Amino acid sequence: MGSTNAEAMNAAMSGDAGKTWFAALQQTEGRGRRGRAWESPHGNLAASLMMVPDAPAAGLAGLGFVAGVALNAALARLIPAAAIRGGIDGADGTAGGGRARIALKWPNDVLADGAKLAGILLEAQKRPDGRTAIVIGIGVNVVAAPEGLPYPATSLATLGAPFDAPSVFEALAESWVECYEIWNNGAGTSRIINRWRQSAAGIGAEVAVQRGDGVLRGIFETIDDAGHLIVRDDEGHRIAIAAGDVHFGTTATLR
Repeated sequence: MGSTNAEAMNAAMSGDAGKTWFAALQQTEGRGRRGRAWESPHGNLAASLMMVPDAPAAGLAGLGFVAGVALNAALARLIPAAAIRGGIDGADGTAGGGRARIALKWPNDVLADGAKLAGILLEAQKRPDGRTAIVIGIGVNVVAAPEGLPYPATSLATLGAPFDAPSVFEALAESWVECYEIWNNGAGTSRIINRWRQSAAGIGAEVAVQRGDGVLRGIFETIDDAGHLIVRDDEGHRIAIAAGDVHFGTTATLR
C-alpha cells in the first residue's frame, strides 16, 4: 500500500461514515510530520483510523493524545518490563515510581529505551458535507527500524519482543476503544492529557525545541491541559509551545 493515511482520507472524502481502520504490513509512500518520508519495510505496522467526530473543531487535536496514550499502553503490555536500561539521549519515562521502557515523546512519538519505536501523524480535512474528517496514522517498527536517521530508532524485534504486526494492531485497537471512551468527544481531554503526562519522557530534563524561529533551550516542566509543551528558559520564563522538534539530554545542551 502507498499510504494508509492517504487511503483513509480518500475514504473520508468519498463519504465513509468513519470509525474505520486501514492497516498494512508495508507502506511505499509513508510520511511523518511536516511531510517527511517514513520508511516502513514489510512486517512493520502501518495503521490509520479515519473518524468524523461529533466534537468541537478546537478539541480535535486532542485525538493525537488519545492515540499516544492508547499506543503507549498497547506497547507497554507487549514489551517485557525486565532488562530495563537507561534511555538514549536522556529520554527515560517513568512508571510506578521507577523507569519505564516505554515512554511518550511530545508531540507524537513513542520511545522504547529512549529510541523511537513508533510515531503518530494526525491529519484533518473538511468534507463536502461540511464535517471534519480526522485521520490518525500510526506506524510501529515491528521487525526493523529505519537507518541513517538523526536520532536513534528501534524495533520490537531488536527489543526481543516476538510479536508480529497483527498482534500489535490487535493490542492497539483494544487500547484505542478504552482511551476514546475516556476522551468522550473532547469532554475528557484533561483526563487523557493527564495520562499522557504520566508517561511522558524527559520531564524535568534539559530540552531543546527546534521551531521555525530558532531553537529554544530550557527545562521541560510539563504538558499543560491544552497539550502544549511547557519549557522554563534560562531566565525563568515559562513558555508554552504548540509545535516543534524536541531533543533531550546531551543533544539539548549542544550550542
